[in-house]
Parts: sequence; structure tokens; C-alpha cells
Amino acid sequence: MLSISPTEIPQNILHSHLVSSVGPRPVCFASTIDSKGNPNLSPFSFFNVFGSNPPIAVFSPARSGRTGQQKNTLENILEVPEVVINIVTYSMVQQTSLASAEYPKGVNEFVKSGFTPIPSEKVRPFRVKESPVQMECKVLEVKHTGTGGGSGNLVICEVIHMHINEDILTPDGRIDQQKIDTVGRMGGHWYCRAHGDALFELPQPNFNLGIGVDALPASIRNSHVFTGNNLGQLGNVTHLPTDEEIKEYANLESFKGMKSLPEEKLHEEVKKLLAQNKIAEAWKLLLAYLK
Repeated sequence: MLSISPTEIPQNILHSHLVSSVGPRPVCFASTIDSKGNPNLSPFSFFNVFGSNPPIAVFSPARSGRTGQQKNTLENILEVPEVVINIVTYSMVQQTSLASAEYPKGVNEFVKSGFTPIPSEKVRPFRVKESPVQMECKVLEVKHTGTGGGSGNLVICEVIHMHINEDILTPDGRIDQQKIDTVGRMGGHWYCRAHGDALFELPQPNFNLGIGVDALPASIRNSHVFTGNNLGQLGNVTHLPTDEEIKEYANLESFKGMKSLPEEKLHEEVKKLLAQNKIAEAWKLLLAYLK
């Protein structure tokens, strides 16, 4: 395994390793305005939300790794501490990339990229009409992490107003992850799209404590067939099938042929069930086989 000390490699190589390994990163499409009323629009992938009470978003317009210059976005925020964070979707990504070009201060990226500016309700910067989610924010603090090229400037914002396109909502008023069609930033020139087969659901444990991988029989934990994900699925159940359920399963015609299988082949059948998210049936098959 390659071992790296950040102080011993060129900054551009370190930057590449960081952004190529930490991803996909959501994209903050930040709309700001300077003290003279000139708008600016630029995307940043050092971004996320960090709480909901109060609702906090943080993004970082880092200094240029080539020139050490700070971004116009940061300069605007220091003059007018307000920002609109517009969420970027797949239908917007090409224009958003165009807005990331390093145009001189005073150039209107709304015009350059072809996006439509619309007035905000509680802050001075404009919203991007084409974005399905727009967050009007007041800037609480800017924390500088350094002064050299590639150093970050953490813009800590409180969301004071939101706008959500109703076309992306579910019937009960929540944002539909299949409809919003967001993109994420990767390393180099790469992006990814949160859409279609790329999306999957994974029920969260919340207050239901899974039995844990340590509770699995050794023959399952040490199987050469099961992946770490498979073990996680099996260990995430809150309880095992009852003896009655196992006995009932063992009497099924579909199981009787399984009993004579070598253990590895049986595990392959269990793995097929896990791929279909049939966790309870997978456990019944395993335990009926072990009886």
C-alpha cells in the first residue's frame, strides 16, 4: 500500500489524491453579489450540510492551486455576507461547468453560462431558476485554513429560506431521490449521476440494533463466498428466525435438495437471496442447513 506524507509530495498531487478518493462530492452552485451589486455564480464541490437545527451548510472556495489567488465568490461574501446555494442536477451540469471558468471579477456568469437569475426573497444574491432546490443563506463565519495555493476558506452558512420545485416532490411532500437527478464531483474530469440503477436503498439501523457480524457462526464469517456487504446484511437483522420458522422452512420441497449441497454451493445460493434483499429467507436457508 502506498504511504504518503502530505508535506512531502507536490500540492497538486496531494489535491488529486484527496478529490479522487473522497467522492462523489455534492456540488454547491453559489450565487453571490459584491458591494456594487455585481452578481457572481460559481460551483464548489467542497460542500455539504452540517445540521438542521439550525440548518447549516458549509462550502469552501479554495485558493487556486496554481496562482494562490482567492475566488471572486469569497471576495463577494466578505463584502456581502449572503449566498444562494443552488443544487446542481444532470440537466444543468454542462452549463454549471462553464460557470466554473475563471472569468475576471465583474463578469456575470449568469450571462456566460446562460442561466436565468431570479430575485431571492430574503437575501440580495440571485437564485438560479433552473435549479430545483435553492437555499437562501446568511453567512455566519468564514474560517481560513491557510494562505497558500489550495488552502480552504470554510464559508459557514445558515439556511434562512428554501425554494423547492414541486415537480421533484413525492405525494407526501418529500424530495423524490429518483426525480431530483443530482450529480456528484469525482477526481479529475469525472462526475457521477445519482439516477436510475446507480441509486439503491439501504434501511438504516436507527434504534434497532443488529445482532452484528460477531454473532454470525464461524462458518459464515469465514466463508470465501460471502463479501463484507453480505456479512453486513446478515449481521444487520435484529433477531434470527425462530425454531418453528426454521423447521417449517426445512420441510419445504425447495429446501430438501439444498441439504445435500457442499457448504460453498449452499453459500452461493444464500448469496443470491441476499442480492435480492431477501434477508429473512437467506437466514432460514442458512440455519436449516446447519441443523
